[in-house]
Amino acid sequence: MSENRKVSVFEDKEIRKGWNEDEQDWYVSVVDVIGVLTDQPTQRNASTYWAVMKKRLVEEGADQLLTNCKQLKLKAADGKKYNTDVANTKEILRIIQSIPSPKAEPFKVWLAQLGKERIDEVVDPEIAIDRAFETYLRKGYSEKWINQRIKTMEIRKELTDEWQRSGVRESKDFATLTDIMTKEWSGKSTREYKNYKGLKKENLRDHMTNMELILNMLAEASATDISRETDPFGLEDSSKVAKHGGSVAKAAREQHEARTGKKIVSPLNAKNIIALNDKEDGDE
Repeated sequence: MSENRKVSVFEDKEIRKGWNEDEQDWYVSVVDVIGVLTDQPTQRNASTYWAVMKKRLVEEGADQLLTNCKQLKLKAADGKKYNTDVANTKEILRIIQSIPSPKAEPFKVWLAQLGKERIDEVVDPEIAIDRAFETYLRKGYSEKWINQRIKTMEIRKELTDEWQRSGVRESKDFATLTDIMTKEWSGKSTREYKNYKGLKKENLRDHMTNMELILNMLAEASATDISRETDPFGLEDSSKVAKHGGSVAKAAREQHEARTGKKIVSPLNAKNIIALNDKEDGDE
């Protein structure tokens, strides 16, 4: 677990958390979440509530949930650090579902809505595209950028389908191939690229400029075409293809940078990109 630990505030109460660099996920103090949602006056009371709740979860057969919970040394109210139960985003949401509290109800309603939306998208995938467009609009992205981003989703799906056809099945292997491709065309691994933009769990593509999106698409589309022509099998063969796809985009990047004198791989993230879009709109 990373030493990069922070505190969030919910209804004037602190929620302690720590960033897991390996898993690229936040781990949140279970006791703090329970304390807020059940109005516990102290961390000790919240700890007692959690102890009782853990027993009930075991009786309900949720042993795996508790097994997945980790411990992290977090600073308590007395200023000292103690081992504290923490859970990642998915596990925290599961725990919230088991809390009989009026404050937990909005979360439960939200989770139910997400579940319904996901079922709708499986039945009609076009709904997911429309929903994504509206979500990006609400965040402040320009329509031009959104259209580009949605195109990347189509290209990415074609590539992952091709990887599966080539015998690559595990999500960690998808991540490995993506890392190889990204490193080849941009000069940075996926994690280095995210760090460069000041990101943690966020999706890297959501923080790319138009030119970054274009080159990333070129790498993925090239890898898909090369894979179809060469018919690789397994992770080792597909890794070579991923590198070849990335090299196509690398050549395009180097030519563009030589002609324009501008670097394409940028530290700009969504906040900067949206601000630039707003400025362009204002200049029209």
